[in-house]
Amino acid sequence: MTAKKIVYLVNQYPKVSHTFIRREILALETLGLNVMRLSVRGWENELPDPVDEQERQKTRYLLRQGVGSLLWSGMKVFMQRPATFLNTLFVALRMGVRADRAWPFHLIYLLEACKALEWLQQDNIEHVHAHFGGNSTEVAMLIRLLGGPPYSFTVHGPEEFDKPEFIHLGAKVKHSAFTVAITSYCRSQIFRWIPYSQWHKVQVVRCGIDAPFHENLPDTFPAEPRMVCIGRLCEQKGQLILLEAALKLKLKKISFSLVLAGDGEMRPEIERQIDAMGLRKHVQVTGWISSAQVREEILKSRAMVLPSFGEGLPVVIMEAMALRRPVISTYIAGIPELVQAGQNGFLCPAGDVDALALQMELCLTAPTETLVHMGFLAQQAVLAQHSVDIEAGRLAHLFSNSNSGEFTPKGG
Repeated sequence: MTAKKIVYLVNQYPKVSHTFIRREILALETLGLNVMRLSVRGWENELPDPVDEQERQKTRYLLRQGVGSLLWSGMKVFMQRPATFLNTLFVALRMGVRADRAWPFHLIYLLEACKALEWLQQDNIEHVHAHFGGNSTEVAMLIRLLGGPPYSFTVHGPEEFDKPEFIHLGAKVKHSAFTVAITSYCRSQIFRWIPYSQWHKVQVVRCGIDAPFHENLPDTFPAEPRMVCIGRLCEQKGQLILLEAALKLKLKKISFSLVLAGDGEMRPEIERQIDAMGLRKHVQVTGWISSAQVREEILKSRAMVLPSFGEGLPVVIMEAMALRRPVISTYIAGIPELVQAGQNGFLCPAGDVDALALQMELCLTAPTETLVHMGFLAQQAVLAQHSVDIEAGRLAHLFSNSNSGEFTPKGG
C-alpha cells in the first residue's frame, strides 16, 4: 500500500536554488500523496519566485518558535520514553565525533527531531524524506531512532562526497529505509562508503523537469551571440574560469555577450574581475532571479554554459536542454550521463581555460542550424531521463515499500 502521508524535511525550504524539490513535491501530490513540508529555517528569506511564496505558506518551521519550544519538546519525549531518548542521545553525541560540526550542534538536531516527532505523530505521518545528506538527514535519522516513521534521503553531491566521513554518510544510509542517488555516478560514490550488503538500498531517482516549463517554446532561435551561466556565484561553479575564457574570446575579437544569472559569496570578486579584465561591456550579473526569468534568460541565449569543478547534476543543465538549448559544461560527476559532447552539447575538462574557451568559440561560431539540431537532441535526451512525473512515480513506489525494505529497481 502506498504511503499516503509523508513529510519532506529540508534544512531550508523554499529556496531559490531548490526548484527541483518543489517540482518533486507537487508531482507526488498529483499522484495522490499527502506531503507535509517541514523545514528547519527559511520563513523570513526573500523569495523572487511567487510560486515559492505559496510553498512557504504550506511549510512548518522547526526553529520558528525558538529554542525554548525545542527544549520543551525534548523534555516531553524524555518523560514519555526515557530509555529511547537516552539511546538516541548517545547516537547524536557519537555523530559529533570526527564531524564537520561540534557535538552541541548535534544536540540541537536531537531537539529538532523531538519537535518534529511531535508534529509527525499528530499528523499520522508514515514516512520522512530528506534532501541532501547533511543536517536534515541527521534529524530524519534521529526521528526514526526516537520511534518515528521510516526515513529516506536524496544524495545530490558534491558536498556529501567532499566529507562523507565527517557527515557520517554511512550511518545515515544504514538507518534509512532506502537512499536515493540522483545519477549513476552519485550512486557509485555512495557505494564507496557503505558495505556491499547495503548497496540494494541505494536507488537512482533523477531530478525532474515538469511539462509547463518546456511547453510553448518559440519557433525562432536567437541570432545574437549570447550565452547564459545560471547558478550560485561560488568556487565550485567555475565562474572565474569562465571570465578567463571570456577574456580569450574578447582578445580574439569574437563577438559575444554573457549573462551570469545568480548571486552568492563570490559576487564581489567576480565583479572585480569583470572590471579588471575589461569585460563590463560583455558580461552582466543579474543577481537571483525567478524560475520564469531563468526560462526567459535561457531562451534568449544560444547556449547555457556552466564550467563547474564539483557537481551532482545541475538542474539548470536539464532546464536548458528542455528548452532546446545546447549546454557547454565539464566532464565531471553526472554531467556526461546527460550531455553528450558534439551531439547535444559541448564538454571540456574542468579547470582548463583554453579548452573552455575553445568550446565556447565553437558554439558561438557554429551555424544556427547546427545549434538548433543540437537543441532538439538535447530536449529528447532530458525528457527521456528527467520527466518529473516518471521520477515521482519511482519515488512513490519506493515510499510504498519503505516498511518492508524490499525494493524493485524502477530505473537508473
